[in-house]
Amino acid sequence: MSGERLDGTVALVTGASSGIGAATALRLAAEGATVVAAARRVDRLNELVAEIVTAGGTALAVECDVADHDQAVGLIQRTVDEFGRLDTLVNNAGVMLLGPIVDANLQDWERMISVNVDGLLACTHAALPHLLAAATTSDRSVADIVNLSSTAGRFPRVGSGVYNLVKHGITAFSESLRQEVTTRSVRVSVVEPGAVDTELITHLSPGALEGFWNRFEGVERLRSEDVADTISYIVTRPRRVAINEVLMRPTDQEG
Repeated sequence: MSGERLDGTVALVTGASSGIGAATALRLAAEGATVVAAARRVDRLNELVAEIVTAGGTALAVECDVADHDQAVGLIQRTVDEFGRLDTLVNNAGVMLLGPIVDANLQDWERMISVNVDGLLACTHAALPHLLAAATTSDRSVADIVNLSSTAGRFPRVGSGVYNLVKHGITAFSESLRQEVTTRSVRVSVVEPGAVDTELITHLSPGALEGFWNRFEGVERLRSEDVADTISYIVTRPRRVAINEVLMRPTDQEG
């Protein structure tokens, strides 16, 4: 099935300074979308935007911590102010702070909830009016929200309790929202990657990092481009096709 290019559309990608977010921004720009790349590390964003522009695309870097509600809402408004519309929202920003529940650092829990959940909710809530409008005015007659979850959103594991919580929540929220807006031509998709070779593991404590390496020893992890390719496939489908959920793992990952 051939895809549709994204010319004339505007896509916003959070957590775009590295990894899946950066790869997705590059891929959507290559498909013709004007891309707004948002993250806290504006130097990385500027490099990404320069790469997109050099390749002939259009992009804007916006420094934003989506955990700050006002910044998240401002990000959506900045996008619409600059480009007049919003057709695709990729909620990719997230942190993974693994460890036991007993004697856990509550600040780690609060950070995961504020970024992975509160940030996603704030961006989605602010973006929905614009996405609904784009679905009725664009030549494609459809708009997209893609939420990044994880295999942790399907399968609880010891040492991942609150990460499991937030990722399960993202999956459940995505399906509920899908049912609410799908008849208004806004598609809602959730992508659940397994182990990906990104900077996400640099957030881990030494003990959690050791457990990660023990679990994935000998496993060739997914690359950011693999997930970006999946996101691109989702949002370039013809209007009649909605890819609601994608669970993807490295071939050698067992669980």
